[in-house]
Amino acid sequence: MEALVIIDVQNDFCKNGALEVPEAHKIIPVINRLAENFDVVVQTQDWHPAGHSSFASQHAGKADYETVEMPYGEQVLWPDHCVQGSRGAEFHPDLNTDASQLIIRKGFRKSIDSYSAFYENDQLTPTGLKGFLNERNIDRLYIAGLAADFCVKWSVLDGLKEGFEVVVVEDAVKGIDLNGSLDQAWTEMKKAGAKSMASKQIEKSL
Repeated sequence: MEALVIIDVQNDFCKNGALEVPEAHKIIPVINRLAENFDVVVQTQDWHPAGHSSFASQHAGKADYETVEMPYGEQVLWPDHCVQGSRGAEFHPDLNTDASQLIIRKGFRKSIDSYSAFYENDQLTPTGLKGFLNERNIDRLYIAGLAADFCVKWSVLDGLKEGFEVVVVEDAVKGIDLNGSLDQAWTEMKKAGAKSMASKQIEKSL
């Protein structure tokens, strides 16, 4: 069985958001149309407490998009974004969430960031998504959303490690692209075994 996993389609990642992903709004109609074809739809939601450790504002002398070493490894420092209860953390109003059966909130622990839908950035703390998918006999994931080079990429890589077949929906992802990170992400995902397909191809195959 298949599931659609929609990553972080939230106001702060869309037009005029605190961490805007270029052209993010263009994927929303594609995702809405695609979701109609799936019996199982999951969403993730970036959900940071104020003063999260991944925010550049919490590191004296550091600017947005610089990196620091955290106990769990290298961390990109982001503008304050997707703060719990804020408008920026809400799903984009054009995204149809009616079909979603599960929302995985991530990044809610102040001391650790969480890109992947499956694990926090320590690669040890699970979100519970794997168990949900296993209980529903899902073996293939179609992944859409934001941003292709961070939260989408890590969700894809972890999904593959957990034994799922993973397909990235080519026209339903957009990236931030920090210093070539988007091309690198596509290389990593495909090398790990991910497939990529256009949404119309997927609709015909389901």
